[in-house]
Amino acid sequence: MEKRFIPFALPDIGEEEINEVVSTLRSGWVTTGPKTKEFEQKFAEYVNANVEAIAVNSATAGLHLALEACGITDGDEVIIPTLTFTATGEIVRYLGADPVFVDCDPNTLCIDIKQIESKITSRTKAIIPVHMAGLACDMEAILAIAKKHNLRVIEDAAHTCPSKINNVYIGQHASDAIVYSFYATKTITTGEGGMIVTSNPEIAKRCKVMRLHGINRDAFDRYTSKKPSWYYEVVAPGYKYNLTDIASSLGLCQLAKADRFQARREAMAERYFAELSDLPLILPPKVKNPATDLHSWHLFCCQLNTDKISRDEFIQQMSDHGVGTSVHFIPLHLQPYWKERYQLSPTDFPAASQYYKNAISLPLYTKMSDEDQSYVIAVIRQILA
Repeated sequence: MEKRFIPFALPDIGEEEINEVVSTLRSGWVTTGPKTKEFEQKFAEYVNANVEAIAVNSATAGLHLALEACGITDGDEVIIPTLTFTATGEIVRYLGADPVFVDCDPNTLCIDIKQIESKITSRTKAIIPVHMAGLACDMEAILAIAKKHNLRVIEDAAHTCPSKINNVYIGQHASDAIVYSFYATKTITTGEGGMIVTSNPEIAKRCKVMRLHGINRDAFDRYTSKKPSWYYEVVAPGYKYNLTDIASSLGLCQLAKADRFQARREAMAERYFAELSDLPLILPPKVKNPATDLHSWHLFCCQLNTDKISRDEFIQQMSDHGVGTSVHFIPLHLQPYWKERYQLSPTDFPAASQYYKNAISLPLYTKMSDEDQSYVIAVIRQILA
């Protein structure tokens, strides 16, 4: 078997994106301007025409702005899953609040909905569900809990463009805000970037003010005005979270390909299922109902199911054969900061702890050819034979 190099992930950038970025560079408007406004409008139409979209320079920034706009402050608690990237927790700490961690459901790897209510206290103000790997959480159940306890819901949709459950796309539920990521490895990319989506005009207004220094006027409007328009007012100590037109030019082209990208990822995921199902692997959870649900397949998260080789040895052997892999995620209760600050133990989160011991994410990206995937499958079979 001839050795080749297959990275874990690679963005799918075509000539359209390159030409669009060059056009933006030549326009003279490279920071937040007309391309960003167009990207926001088209993204809002893509996920749900009845929402407003606010472009930001990362999903982390978007989550921070959404929580701030929902009034989360010192002493509040926000419920999050332990099986997520640290950004989901750190944005809670930005505001002086405390994350309260919930184990994952081993059948979905999303937050265990059955455990949420037991974590609610008088300090609880919000829930941040994470749509793990692109599989949508049961938002109807989560929103019912939130309504019962008068809690805000901010969806961490970093992995979901597009995903849906019960014929409802992520972005169309009655959550206070939904935040997407356009990082380099995501299903569509702007290099770095993210988007807040909300149907609440007050949240949208606050996010737009706070993403650019707390200024009460859009910089694009000020700089394109035909009349002298230098005056602005700072109404809050905001942040520098705006997305550039260079990035938005990428996003416009990528968004136009989002459905095609999802179809390709799904086909590749199905091939993994077909050709790896006889091996000692626990393959990722699928959607419950293919007729009504959609998985973005941002990640293909497996678990080793053998004592003959450890997860770390498997990853090393894959690397030795030129195949990149990753682990999603090291649960937050195992990370030093979260573990020590909140006195967390692996026994508090048995499902996530068990998953992590054997977790491996296989390469899955639209630029990977059929031949590349064949090589990955052959290497896995050789190692686990």
